[in-house]
Amino acid sequence: MRTHRRASKLSIIMWYTYILKCADGSFYTGHTNNLSDRLSRHNADRGPKWTACRLPVQLVYQECHKDEGSAIKREIQIKKWSRAKKQALIQGDTEKLKSLSKRYRT
Repeated sequence: MRTHRRASKLSIIMWYTYILKCADGSFYTGHTNNLSDRLSRHNADRGPKWTACRLPVQLVYQECHKDEGSAIKREIQIKKWSRAKKQALIQGDTEKLKSLSKRYRT
């Protein structure tokens, strides 16, 4: 007798930390597991108060994470950064990021 096992597909959900640039030039940092839907929600005035009065917003940075916890941890870290440091991250300028980091300052 043969038994059939159904191959279960593991649903891999990617989490993202992202930065939006608002119409007034400010930045908003958040996390989500559906980036396109979240961006649509922000621009449809169904996001947080910060972006609701600064529409439209555009996605300027994103990074993937394996789980929600690491995405939240990174979001919190970025939110504490200065505007200059966020701009360096968005631009991919690792040297400037290092120079703006407190632990690298002399």
